[in-house]
Amino acid sequence: MTQRGTLIDTVDGYRFKQHEMPILPGSPANPDHPPARRAAYLAIGIFMALVGGAQNGFLLANAPALQAEFALTPVEAGWLTVAFYSTYATMSMLLFRVRQEFGIQLFVRWAMAGLVAANFVQMIGPGYYPELAARAVAGITASGLSALAIYYLMQGLPAAMRVGGLVISLGLTQVAVPLTRALSPALLVDGDISHIFQFQFALSLLGLGMVYWLRLPPGIRKQTFEKLDIPSIALFVVGVAALCAFLIQGRIQWWDTPWLGYALAASILALGGCFLIEANRKSPMLDLSWLSSRSILALALIGATVRILVAEQGFGASGMFAALGYGNEQLTGYFWVLAGATFGGMALSVVRLDPKDLTRPVLFAILVICIAAFADTRTGVMTRPQDLYLTQAAIAFAAVFAMGPIMMEGMLRALAAGQSYVISFIAIFSLSQSIGGLAGISLLSAFHTVRLKTHLIDAGSTLTLANQQLGQALGNAAQRAAPLQGDPALQQQAAAASISQEVGREAAVLAFNDVFFLIGTLSAVTFTVVFAPWLINKIRGRNPLAKELAFMEAMLARTRQ
Repeated sequence: MTQRGTLIDTVDGYRFKQHEMPILPGSPANPDHPPARRAAYLAIGIFMALVGGAQNGFLLANAPALQAEFALTPVEAGWLTVAFYSTYATMSMLLFRVRQEFGIQLFVRWAMAGLVAANFVQMIGPGYYPELAARAVAGITASGLSALAIYYLMQGLPAAMRVGGLVISLGLTQVAVPLTRALSPALLVDGDISHIFQFQFALSLLGLGMVYWLRLPPGIRKQTFEKLDIPSIALFVVGVAALCAFLIQGRIQWWDTPWLGYALAASILALGGCFLIEANRKSPMLDLSWLSSRSILALALIGATVRILVAEQGFGASGMFAALGYGNEQLTGYFWVLAGATFGGMALSVVRLDPKDLTRPVLFAILVICIAAFADTRTGVMTRPQDLYLTQAAIAFAAVFAMGPIMMEGMLRALAAGQSYVISFIAIFSLSQSIGGLAGISLLSAFHTVRLKTHLIDAGSTLTLANQQLGQALGNAAQRAAPLQGDPALQQQAAAASISQEVGREAAVLAFNDVFFLIGTLSAVTFTVVFAPWLINKIRGRNPLAKELAFMEAMLARTRQ
């Protein structure tokens, strides 16, 4: 039982000073640790954040090998991604309530046990459908590991830097994505993906041992679950899962597949049902009146837009290198550069984080993405990975540099509005990031497909027998095929196939240049939209977060007493 108003409070039989008490129900206490224990907490937090990000990173990095291992079609492989994101994007809200109801220790044990179980199923490789279930469980545990990493990082950081644990956890999760791409070629020996699964299982076992060796301090528990939580969460999960299926399978099967329309309709109906329940509850998980306020909607929109802009890297540059024939083995250095740039963006974001002006770093990040995207429009079929080191590193840096301040502003607004609003922000932030990233890739994929067809049509109109350059190219290709093929007719067929492949590659690169130009244009528009109100507030000497900052200062002052 907790006794408030005294210098010493008790939580689950442990005695803490007033400033050491948990900030929120469901979060651990923050005792004054000795330096060695603080360092151990910090190391475990870093490890957990990387492991959480690696759950999806290894899937994305080794999708072709996984598809070959289970003899999957592209559509079946896409369902693995749907299974992961459907749970990853929705579980933050549920897991927050789990921590409040059952305590942090039970949450830690179940999260790590789920991770070990999911990776064990992957390692033994029983088949496609168990793999689907394992990916869904991995999404749940990855969502839990992000919170777990934040708590461990906060235990390891000094009180003045504790809030930086949010930014560090978010940044390390993103560092894990290029890091897994850089490590995968060394693990994927002879195309055997079992080594990847064994490595993931070993990481999960190591993490399980770490959290049992050094446990988090206890936290305050309170009864939070209600009967209406069951249909509300069920509808939320179904709605987001249907939306993920629409976005992921849409770019694989293209948008005229009939069932995609039904999936989108089911998503709208399910989410609408969830919001209807939440709007008429006395103690909702999602406070729609607060979430629909102008400041929160703008924040969620900016966060989602930044994720869409960053898709220039996940789809644009990576897709172009794939079209040019580069595999993970040839891109190892490229991904190491991205991992380093992402880590640098996280570190600088923590150092430069200023609660009094959280919009400035977001503006800087959007401007960096804009410049880098326009610079990438110069690419061609002779472009090498080294040619994009600078621009892609800049985008990787900007992606993390912007997310920290966006998340910080949301947490400030939620805490100032009341503890019950934190779960609403966590749900909307997680959803905006996951769905924003998927929507960005889907939209860019659709745009690229349209532009690719346009460039192929343009090229086809010039590829006639009257074109002297085409005739010369066919002659050269036929000469190259002559030592391997004696039949003149087959030489001409091989030459035509070679020319057609080269034209397709040129068209694909031109279409990716159009994607880069589109991202640059969208970045410029976004920068203008965000910059205008920021400049007006600066001229008028007004801080939109003045009330929230005053509340946080008062709360921190009370904890010091």
